[in-house]
Amino acid sequence: MPIVVAVPKEQTPGERRVALVPEIAGRLAKLGVTLALETGMGKSAHFLDAAYPSTQFFDDIAKLYQQAEVVLKVQPPTEAEIEMMKAGTLVIGFMTPHRYPERVAKLRDNNITALAMELVPRISRAQSMDALSSQAAVAGYKAVIMAADLASVFFPMLTTAAGTIRPAKVLIIGAGVAGLQAIATARRLGAMVEGYDVRPETKEQIQSLGAKFVEMDFKAVGEGGYARELTAEEKQQQQAILAKHVAVSNVVITTAAVPGRPSPKIITKTMVEGMAPGSVIIDIASEGGGNCELTQPGQTVEHQGVIIHGPLNVPSQTPLHASEMYSKNLFNLLSLMIKEGQIDPNCWQDEVIAGCTLTHQGEIKHAPTRTLVEGAKSL
Repeated sequence: MPIVVAVPKEQTPGERRVALVPEIAGRLAKLGVTLALETGMGKSAHFLDAAYPSTQFFDDIAKLYQQAEVVLKVQPPTEAEIEMMKAGTLVIGFMTPHRYPERVAKLRDNNITALAMELVPRISRAQSMDALSSQAAVAGYKAVIMAADLASVFFPMLTTAAGTIRPAKVLIIGAGVAGLQAIATARRLGAMVEGYDVRPETKEQIQSLGAKFVEMDFKAVGEGGYARELTAEEKQQQQAILAKHVAVSNVVITTAAVPGRPSPKIITKTMVEGMAPGSVIIDIASEGGGNCELTQPGQTVEHQGVIIHGPLNVPSQTPLHASEMYSKNLFNLLSLMIKEGQIDPNCWQDEVIAGCTLTHQGEIKHAPTRTLVEGAKSL
């Protein structure tokens, strides 16, 4: 019998993305699996039940989980959802283990295999499965749209009967996927854009998008494509140089974040106070506490005339395309695992699968999470 791949509604308040879109449902069916969805699963991202091909629908989530052998999620399963799963079930989604260690323990204790999308190795062959990158691209785009909405100025240069309007000055801090998408979007809107990142290799990428690169005299190259933590002296130098660029910017967008760790504080209160009234800071690193000292995650605050917006779960604000991208990430990962409608028992040897396995066969496989949940004795 083919395995049953189930997709429930998301339980996290405000989450509008869905783990499976109709196009990918059709492609999954061609892999030989049986699909089972909770009724109305796709509605929050504007996908109606009738659009899903060859699918069983369940009104009762408990009955859905009784059928499920593979569960696809966006947000981590709740403890109640984990209790509904049969032993041996495979669940795939963002797991945020640093935030929910008790859920990881329950996954382990209930013999649930969990693959964490944020742990997909950042290697070439896994790019099509890199959900962090796909969702960061959505966040970078949306950050600029939010900035344009909150800003007190036009982004492009305008020539009008009342005279010429100068373009907005936009500073993007962090040149990962989100930052680069923000740079590209701000440039499309006609702004004068500067980009900054502590990693020197981003200079060419920033300039290729038509932005100026903010130069520093130090390099902070870390592991896994992320920046290392700066020394105290480097932080002082960073703040001194950035303060000058922040002060003349109409909009500052901060994107510097590392999964599982607090966001680095880059924009100080003093720097905010050096900005002109009516300026805007969009801090999409607010999930980790924010890059600005004054950011209040999930809120919009004003300090001496400067608006500081700390949005949460930004990709969920563009649910249709974010869901399409995420669903493709899941499909590409599942394609490594499924053969003729069954989970290939050899798939656990694949470096991509092994790299993103959080729990399996009653054990926590991800070493940092194992230490967090079980302590140093587990090493």
